[in-house]
Amino acid sequence: MFFDTHTHLGSRQFDSDLPEVIARARAAGVDRMLVPATDLPNTRKCLEIAGQNSPGIRVATGIHPCDVDSVSGDAWIEELRLLARHPCTAAIGEIGLDYFHAPPEGHDLPSWKAHQAHCLRLQLDLAVELGLNVVLHNRESWDDLVAIVKPYAGRLRAVFHCFTGTLEQARPLLDDGHLVSFTGIVTFKNPGPARDTLRQVPDGSYMLETDAPYLAPVPHRGRRCEPAHVADTARAAALIREQTVEHVASVTCKTARLFFKGYP
Repeated sequence: MFFDTHTHLGSRQFDSDLPEVIARARAAGVDRMLVPATDLPNTRKCLEIAGQNSPGIRVATGIHPCDVDSVSGDAWIEELRLLARHPCTAAIGEIGLDYFHAPPEGHDLPSWKAHQAHCLRLQLDLAVELGLNVVLHNRESWDDLVAIVKPYAGRLRAVFHCFTGTLEQARPLLDDGHLVSFTGIVTFKNPGPARDTLRQVPDGSYMLETDAPYLAPVPHRGRRCEPAHVADTARAAALIREQTVEHVASVTCKTARLFFKGYP
């Protein structure tokens, strides 16, 4: 059985056929899915989806760095605290930093970076308070993200989702007890260093994900990605690591169940 550790079932792209998407995933052997939220309304939507499809579907509650313009001050963290105590919450996420997209109206780049960092720290503190691990987003913000997360080592664990970095970048994270997670990028013609890193990281240090509806793996390129496709990424990982598919599935499922709260 497979575990898709990052699938945006709360995306509008799945609104018209979500039951069929979940059925296809389960038919492909994907019996566990982690749904990361992007903002407070999306968190509520994701928790509703999980409640209707438990126990195999659970949620990372949080505010994505590209959506932190939806909150100001600190009062929002109280609402997130309530949502994070929902029985279907398995982690805090998807949180992090994103410097790729232009700042929204009302922010220049320095103030936007500062607001992202402030919201990230509040959510990391919440994760520590509630004993939850975190799902981290990085886009063109690597050094700042690692610097913010570093002091939390030993108090929480993080998974650096959609990891495309080198083994040298991964090693310090793994040494601090964190994980990296690989998407269908490892199946692409030009995967960057991700494929070599996947080949070399030890069992128990990585997970697999789709990031659906994005980043569909080969042979589904050009189509909407679905959680069922994590099975294709697992088969690719087995070839890359020179292991059996059964071994990759077993190890990554165990790693995810130990990392996320509440999965059977």
